Amino acid sequence: MYKESFGTSKRGEAVSVYLLENKNGASVRVTDYGAALVSIIVPDKNGGTQDVLLGYDNVTGYENNTCYFGAVIGRNGNRIANAQLTIDGVAYSLDSNDNENNLHSGEKGMDTIVWNVKEYTDNAITFTCKSADLEQGFPGNMDVQVTYVLTDEHAVEIHYEAVSDKDTVANFTNHAYFNLEGHASGNVLGQELMLRASHYTPVIDSKAIPTGEIAPVAGTPMDFTTAKTIGRDMEADDTQIKYGGGFDHNFVLDKEEKGAFELMAEAYAPGTGIVMEAYTDRPGVQFYSGNFITTQDGKQGAVYGKRQGFCLESQFFPNSVNEPKFEAPIIKAGEVYRSKTSYQFRVKK
Repeated sequence: MYKESFGTSKRGEAVSVYLLENKNGASVRVTDYGAALVSIIVPDKNGGTQDVLLGYDNVTGYENNTCYFGAVIGRNGNRIANAQLTIDGVAYSLDSNDNENNLHSGEKGMDTIVWNVKEYTDNAITFTCKSADLEQGFPGNMDVQVTYVLTDEHAVEIHYEAVSDKDTVANFTNHAYFNLEGHASGNVLGQELMLRASHYTPVIDSKAIPTGEIAPVAGTPMDFTTAKTIGRDMEADDTQIKYGGGFDHNFVLDKEEKGAFELMAEAYAPGTGIVMEAYTDRPGVQFYSGNFITTQDGKQGAVYGKRQGFCLESQFFPNSVNEPKFEAPIIKAGEVYRSKTSYQFRVKK
């Protein structure tokens, strides 16, 4: 594995970026800052390669921007209503950083720390961190481990593992922004997406907290059960679309059995022929169409803008820690949390 400097953090920490490669022309770069994916380079139909991930050239870009590009999100991905939760009868207050809610664990989430490298090979790397009791407001001292693997079949696997000495929230995800035409190619509206989800969780209002209902997608712009372009219903006269400024909703995956590792989505870019199949063992996926990407400098001179990437964040449902109708993202003291998500790339010519 190749390692090089990725700059120095505002706290004076040396930050590195690591290269993973497989035997068939694909590579991944990942940094210890936020354990974030920086690039995913895969073959395209034209005999070349494409970097299909939005990111920055150094740690300063990740510190100065708030889109969570490629970062590991923990302890909790997505939103918790009113930045409050109760576990074992004890109420906890979290950082309020998004319309009175807690989003992605707050301003000092795991996306903002430098992780330790436990081990690495040519095609895999394992990061670890420790989260202290009441850090980010969550109970329990937690040990966290995240492993990235690049297979020879062009799959980018993400393995999560965590254990705490108190009952606590464990709902990790990755906030990768994909653009299968290439990260610098413009918006993703012409790319096709299929979600293996016949239901979704509608939100109350623009604060994006689910109502608790699990609603069918049939007959709504949320219906991606058959592949369609991301942009086809983007401007639909629909209350849910207006609340999110586009798509920013949790989809309830059609699981054969609870906890099974199964297909959650498939995306396709006609220009490059790149297909991405996404798999997870989580019950939901947040499909976000990059509605709030502000104009900013990205990697290699690219300028990113609104809807230039899309996210497929595998997860428990938003606010599930407070919503009794949803499966709770709670682990008991000493219980080991494990989860896996994989993004598999291939070419359709």
